[in-house]
Order: sequence, then structure tokens, then C-alpha cells
Amino acid sequence: MGCVSDGVIFSALSWLGGGTEPARPGVAVIDIRFPRGAAADVQEIVFRNFYTAFLSVRVQRPGPGGPRRWVTCLRDHRLMPCPHTEEGSQDYFSLHRHQMLCDMDQVTAVRFILRQPSPVWLHFTIEELQIFPPGQKSPQKDFTSWLSQLTPPEQPASLHGELPDPEKVSTEVQQMWVLTEVIRARQAAARIGRFDVDGCYDINLLSYT
Repeated sequence: MGCVSDGVIFSALSWLGGGTEPARPGVAVIDIRFPRGAAADVQEIVFRNFYTAFLSVRVQRPGPGGPRRWVTCLRDHRLMPCPHTEEGSQDYFSLHRHQMLCDMDQVTAVRFILRQPSPVWLHFTIEELQIFPPGQKSPQKDFTSWLSQLTPPEQPASLHGELPDPEKVSTEVQQMWVLTEVIRARQAAARIGRFDVDGCYDINLLSYT
């Protein structure tokens, strides 16, 4: 059946369907049930991708009338920017409960629906799947920037503190302009002939006819 260790509910404990073998291009489904049919609150889902392009997540939880029902909490979450290329194909991903479209409390089963429309890859799945309850932090991994696509965008950092003083820049530009004008005036006044150096001729440079 499985067990819970250190507050971490491991996915490999109880697989209802789909198996652990990678699927062929198309659609694959992985169902996970918590030990002994117990309900759990889900805070975070962590996994490593293996050539899955899109991921949908459904959870089984109590309905308004009491019976448990399946609810879609994540729909077609993009894991690979382009299904035909390697980018994102083997990255770690983290899904938090605030990204979900439904409540993640009292969950008894989780269904992962994997899609890979590209015929380029022979197999696809998700690996190292872990589900964390509230209060349990996931280990730091090299998560990709795609994880934040469902979260509110952060405000860009202000650059005003890094800009140079405008008065100082203006003074330096004026000094450069004056120096340029002086050099230009000297070049216009200097008239040096082919063999004329300081008003003299270099005898070695003269040509005899």
C-alpha cells in the first residue's frame, strides 16, 4: 500500500493505473492513491519531466453533497516550450496549490494526464514524483522558469539607483566635444607635404630623374 515518511507522500507507493513505463506519443494517464485510502492536504507537487509536453492534473475529493468526485485543478500546463525540441524535456518542475484551479484539501487520489503530440520522441512520462503536505518544504532543485507562468508576474527591479549622474554625464560630453573640435582645428591647420617635414626635405626621399 505504501507509507508516509517525514511528511513526504511518495508517488511510487500506490499506482492505480498507467504504470511506470514511459508511454508512446499521444496521451498517458497516471493515477496515484494515498496510503490506506486516507485523505491528505496537498501543498506542492514536484517531479522531473521526461519528454511530456503538456500536463493536466485532476484530484479526487469530497463533493458538495458528500460523495467524492474528480475535479480538474490544472489544465494543459506547458512543460516543453516546443514539443519537438529538447528544451524543458528533462527539467524539474514544482506545482504549488496556489497555482491550482480547485481546492487541494482532503484529496484521496491524484490523476496526472500527460500529453505529447510530437512524433519525434519514442516515449514520455514524469519521474521522481513527490507530493508534499502543508508545512513540508520540497528540496531545492534546478526548477525551470516555466514554473512561474501561472503565478502573478513580479515587478521589475528599479534601475534608477544604478543610473549615472546626468550633470556629470553632460559635463563629460561637453569636454569630449571641445577636445574633438581642438583636434579637428589642428588637423585643418597642419599642411604637411609629401616630403616636407618641419620645413626641410629628407634627401633620402627625393627622386632623381
